[in-house]
Amino acid sequence: MGIANRDTLRAMGRPLPQALTIAGSDSGGGAGIQADIKTMSALGVYAASVITAITAQNTVEVREAMELPPALVRAQIEAVLDDLDIAAAKTGMLSSAAIVEVVASALAARRFTALVVDPVMISKSGHRLLRDDAVESLRRALLPLALVATPNLHEAALLAGGEIRSLADMRDAARAIAAMGPRAVVVKGGHSAFAPAVDVLFEGGEALELRPEGPVVRVSVHGTGCTFSAAIAARLARGDTVREAVSAAKRYVTEAIRNAPRVGRGHPPAHHFYFLDEREEA
Repeated sequence: MGIANRDTLRAMGRPLPQALTIAGSDSGGGAGIQADIKTMSALGVYAASVITAITAQNTVEVREAMELPPALVRAQIEAVLDDLDIAAAKTGMLSSAAIVEVVASALAARRFTALVVDPVMISKSGHRLLRDDAVESLRRALLPLALVATPNLHEAALLAGGEIRSLADMRDAARAIAAMGPRAVVVKGGHSAFAPAVDVLFEGGEALELRPEGPVVRVSVHGTGCTFSAAIAARLARGDTVREAVSAAKRYVTEAIRNAPRVGRGHPPAHHFYFLDEREEA
C-alpha cells in the first residue's frame, strides 16, 4: 500500500487543533509530559511532545533524573515544527541552562509566539528540577518569548526576587515577571495561607484575581502545575484569548483536582478525564 499524500490525509478527517509540550517525562504518569498529553487530549487537542529529561519518580518522590542532550532536544522541536501545525506550546521541566538556551533558540528561530512557560523548579517531594545556573537563562532567554508565564508562589518569589506573603505581593511579583517579557503572568496561589487557590493574572497592566468556583479543594495533588499550563496551551490552540484560556484552565484543573483518583501512596495525580466518569454515572 502506498503512502497517502497530504491532501488525501487531510480530507480523511476534520482538522484538529495541535499543541506541543516541551518537558520532562514522569514515570509515575502524574506530571510532566504524561500529564500534559492527557490534559491536551482531554481538551480536544492533538498533543505532540519534546522530552527534555527522564525522571524516575512516582506519587511519593523523584528518585533520579537524567537530562537529554541539548542537540536531541532541538532535533525533536524541529522535527515536530517541520511537520505539524502547532498552534500553541508549553514548556515544563527544562533542567539546565543549556536546554533552556536551545529551546529558546529553536522557538525564536521559528518566530513562535503562542508559548506558555511553566518555570518548573522543584518537585512536590523537594527534588530540584532546575539548576541554579538555569534560572538566569530562563529570565533572559525564555521568558521574553512567552505569551503566558505560570509560576507558583515559590517560583514567582525566586524570579521576582522577594518574599510573597499576600495578594499584594502576588500582584507585585506578577508585574515584575511581566517586565521580563511575558505578555501575561499567572502567579498561582495554590495552598497559600493568605488566599488558598486564588491566582493573580497580570495582563496589559491590569491585575485580576482568579478565585475558584465552589469550595477550595484541600488535597495536595501531583502535577497540577503541569496540568494548568498544558490546559492554557490547549485552550490557546483552540483559539481562546489569554484571559479565556487561563479562566478555562483554572476551571478544568479545579475539577481534575476535586476528582483526584486513589492512585499511589503519595500525592495522587489529577483526574484528567474526570468528565468521563460523569458520563458513565448519567
